[in-house]
Amino acid sequence: MKNRFLKNWTWVRAAYLIIGLLIVFQAASAAQWWGLALGIYVAAMGLFSFGCAAGNCTGPNCALEPDRDQELRK
Repeated sequence: MKNRFLKNWTWVRAAYLIIGLLIVFQAASAAQWWGLALGIYVAAMGLFSFGCAAGNCTGPNCALEPDRDQELRK
């Protein structure tokens, strides 16, 4: 768990954390409590490295295995 906090920081992950914290502070100062929940969620994405902040939305992480039936037909 400690490695999840300390390793694999990218600029996108840092941006999620910073933007989330800005949303939290702005929502708390304006007493917009639904915005507070949104900000906590976005900041948690950056801090805990899940969702798009972990780079799972695009890229080679979603690689599909080749269809075995297609290989046999060749």
